[in-house]
Amino acid sequence: MRPGPEATRWAGVRTLFYKEVLRFWKVSFQTVAAPVLTAVLYLLIFGHVLEDHVRVYDKVGYTSFLIPGLVMMSVLQNSFANSSSSLIQSKITGNLVFLLVTPLSHWAWFAAYVGASVVRGLVVGLGVFVVTVWFAPPTFAQPWWIVVFAVLGAGMLGSLGLIAGLWAEKFDQMAAFQNFIIMPMTFLSGVFYSVHSLPGFWQAVSHLNPFFYMIDGFRRGFFGVSDVSPWLSLAIVAGSFLVVAGLALHLLRSGYKIRH
Repeated sequence: MRPGPEATRWAGVRTLFYKEVLRFWKVSFQTVAAPVLTAVLYLLIFGHVLEDHVRVYDKVGYTSFLIPGLVMMSVLQNSFANSSSSLIQSKITGNLVFLLVTPLSHWAWFAAYVGASVVRGLVVGLGVFVVTVWFAPPTFAQPWWIVVFAVLGAGMLGSLGLIAGLWAEKFDQMAAFQNFIIMPMTFLSGVFYSVHSLPGFWQAVSHLNPFFYMIDGFRRGFFGVSDVSPWLSLAIVAGSFLVVAGLALHLLRSGYKIRH
């Protein structure tokens, strides 16, 4: 008995998802170990220099405050890198044509690419947490926020990576997207500081950055306190994810820069 169209469609999604996961896992020393090492170096430098000089929340040391920010920053950056690098490599090497001749819908592409990006982001984030946990005992005041913001954040950056991968036509453009958009937005989102320590103008600017709400909500799960309400953060992050995912799906459906 031949499988129905629905079963065939899901088989295609699973195959593409498996291929994308395998793609980063086969070079895990570069895609997982290297980001973990980078985060540990940030912790060693900033934690050592500022531990005795900065107190963010009551009874929360600076190193403890820094660790969730580094974990979430790693999740976001690596989720973006997974989908964007995969797509741009496929476009430049020409093997994207093998996907174009399949009957996979734009939903299947989205699910596989973003799903694999979420997996990579969470794997790297877990690696950063496991390694840095030795520097400060973790607390889990409201752990459901940790899961919600980690998954939503990874999904949003995986979707944004799809958009960047579709837009870019060479590695230089992709590097510019990452260096001038993703990197500043993650570094200026409260990873290394509380926005309440900033002057009023820069506090207002920080509140326009959706990455701030991802990291602030994620940190809420560890300490039970945050700079803004976690429900406000959830609304903004979920809304941002829907907008970015909708744009990515639209570009995939229209064949933007992949069908000529």
